[in-house]
Amino acid sequence: MSSSTAQPRRPADVGHRFRQALDADGLSIIAEIKRRSPSKGTLRSDVDVASLARAYADGGAACLSVLTDGPRFGGSPQDLQQARAAAGIPVLRKDFLTTPQDIHDSAEMGADAVLLILPDIGAEQCQRLHELALSLGLDALTEVRTEQEFEIAAELGAYMIAINQRNNPKARTFTVEYDKAVAVSAMFDRLDAGIMKVAASGIGVPGGTSFAAIADAGYDAALIGEALVTADDPAARMRALIRGDDRSPTLV
Repeated sequence: MSSSTAQPRRPADVGHRFRQALDADGLSIIAEIKRRSPSKGTLRSDVDVASLARAYADGGAACLSVLTDGPRFGGSPQDLQQARAAAGIPVLRKDFLTTPQDIHDSAEMGADAVLLILPDIGAEQCQRLHELALSLGLDALTEVRTEQEFEIAAELGAYMIAINQRNNPKARTFTVEYDKAVAVSAMFDRLDAGIMKVAASGIGVPGGTSFAAIADAGYDAALIGEALVTADDPAARMRALIRGDDRSPTLV
């Protein structure tokens, strides 16, 4: 009997429920639930997680992003569980995850995907956590902020890459390059077309990056937080973004 060497799977063939939900025509929205951030402080202290999750789903979100970190974002594992149960769509645990235990904890709390921030954890650990997540049935969204990090992520086999327009998500100074995602979008042209392209930070906020610009740049998904969390009517705000109407609504 002859033996053959198994060929690595193409990026389009890798992934689970979260990635599948984003694999649709047009620009999908990953809608974020958080009460506060280190830089902006309180965004919305009275968040009813279940109601907000349902509003996001009604507004057209493909997936949710939930912060479970209490000290930084006012979140909890219960927020993730409530959001997933209420909306019925896949959920990303969007925290600073750095260890294998973090990935196991994410699976136990019911996450469908985890965020791996390459500059925080380094290439070797990122690849290790990436493989662990996939083995547990979780998708892995690899976040980068520079072209060098982008190249490393591609070499590591990342099949979903997020371009974060914010320079340092942990910093108290809110610094966003609103043109970054569009400016670097051409880098994806050098990679396998099956790699999912995600833009994050500063999208849909007053003076920020327009949803239409992200769509025109060829991204598959946009992760949007502040613009939705602070809206009087998050579902209506999302529908407006999808229509290409980036006029700022009345904010809370």
